[in-house]
Amino acid sequence: MPGLGKAPLWQVLGIMVLVVVCYFNLAYGVPRENFSLLLMHYGITFGGFLYFLNRAAFSFGFLAFLSLAFRLIFIVALPELSNDFYRFIWDGRLLWEGFNPYLSFPNDFLKTENAAVIHQAQELVAGMGNLNASHYTVYPPLNQLCFVLAAMPGSQSILVSVVVLRLIMIAADIGIWWIGRKLLRHLGISERCIYFYLLNPFVILEFTGNLHFEGVMVFFLLWAIYLLLTKKWLASAVVLGLSVSVKLIPLIFLPLFFRKLGLGKAIAYYALTGLTVSLLFSPFINQALIANFWSSVELYFQKFEFNASLYYIVRWVGFEVKGYNIIGWAGKVLPAITFTAVLLIAFLRKNQKPTVLMTSLLATVTIYYALSTTVHPWYIAVPLALSVLSGYRFPVLWSGVVILSYGAYQNASFQENLWLVALEYLAVAAFIIYEWRVGVNPPLPVKKMEYA
Repeated sequence: MPGLGKAPLWQVLGIMVLVVVCYFNLAYGVPRENFSLLLMHYGITFGGFLYFLNRAAFSFGFLAFLSLAFRLIFIVALPELSNDFYRFIWDGRLLWEGFNPYLSFPNDFLKTENAAVIHQAQELVAGMGNLNASHYTVYPPLNQLCFVLAAMPGSQSILVSVVVLRLIMIAADIGIWWIGRKLLRHLGISERCIYFYLLNPFVILEFTGNLHFEGVMVFFLLWAIYLLLTKKWLASAVVLGLSVSVKLIPLIFLPLFFRKLGLGKAIAYYALTGLTVSLLFSPFINQALIANFWSSVELYFQKFEFNASLYYIVRWVGFEVKGYNIIGWAGKVLPAITFTAVLLIAFLRKNQKPTVLMTSLLATVTIYYALSTTVHPWYIAVPLALSVLSGYRFPVLWSGVVILSYGAYQNASFQENLWLVALEYLAVAAFIIYEWRVGVNPPLPVKKMEYA
C-alpha cells in the first residue's frame, strides 16, 4: 500500500478497519440517546485521527484518501445525531413548490390547504420536532439554495434529498482541501495541516454525517481570507458575502479587516459584502421576512441555552441574586461585551500582518462562543478551521471533548449534565491557558517532499 512508509502494515490495516467499523456504526446504528456507546465510538475515531495525522510516514495523498473514504461511509445514512435535516428538506420543498420559507411556521403551514402540495409534510414536521416547527426559519438564502437543490430530485424521497445534501457537504470539504492548501502555502505552513480539519471525526460526523452547513460556510470563509491576503479584496468581499449567506457568523470578522484594508477600502469592502448578502436575500425580501427572521435570531440569543460556558456562570449568579433565569438580560449584555472585545482586537492589534490576523480571527470567534448562550457542537467548525492557520491547537481538543454535550440527549427532557459541560470547558480553558503561557509551536514548515 503506497504512502505508508515504515508503519507496519498490520497495524495500519487494523486501525483502519476499527475506525471504519466505528464510522459505520455512527452512521447507521448508534442513536444519540445511547451516550456511552456514542462516546466510545467517537473516542475510537478520534484516536484513529490522531494516529494517522501524527505519523509522518503517511503521505498527503493517503490522508486525502482516508478523508474521502470515511465520508463516503455516510452516503446513504439518515442522520442519527440531529433532526435539523428535516427542516432543511422542508424549506427546500416549500421553495420548490413556490412558497417563501421565511413567511410561515411549519406547524401553521401544515394546517393550510397548501400542505397537501408538500410530499411527506406530516413526516417532515414530526421529524424536525415541535420546537423547530414552531419557529420561522433562520437559514440564509444560499443555504436555502442548497435546500432547493436537494428538493429538485428529492421532492418525493427524504433519502434522495439527504444524499444530495451530503454530496454538497462533501463538495464543500473538497473545496476546503483545495483553497486550504493554497492558503497554507501562502502562509508558509505545511499543507498537511489541512488534515487537522478534514480528517477530524468531528468534521466528518457533524457535516457529512449530520448535514450541518457550517462546513459550506467555512469553505467560503477560507476562500475569502485567501483572496484578501492575495490582495483581491473586491472578490474577497463578494465571497465573504456568500459565506454570510450560508451562516451569519462571519459578520463578526468584518472589523478585523479594517487595518488590513485601510479606511477607504474597508468601507467599500463592507458595502460590497452587504450588497452581496442583500442581493441573495432579494428574491425573498418583504417586511414580514425582516420581522420574522429577526424575531428568530432574537429568540436564539434571549431564549435558547445549550452547552454554554461563561453564560452558565452568569446564569448561576443571576439565580443567586435575582432568584430567576436572567437569560433575557444576558442575551443582550453578553453580545455587547463580545462586540466591544471585537473592536478592541480590531483596532489594538496589528491585523495588517497575516499571522496576527489569523490569531485575531481565532480569538474573536473564541470570545464570541465563550459568551454565547448556545454553542451547538457543529459551531466549533470555525475555530477549528482557523486553528489550522494560526498554530493554536486548543480547537482540536475542543472538537474532541465537544462530544460531551451530547450527554443532554440521554433523557427525554434533554436536560444537560452540567458536570459534563464543566469538564468540556475546563479542558479547553486549561489548554488555552497552556498555549497562551508557553506559546504555540510554529505550524509545520513546508516540505518539498510532503506529497510523496
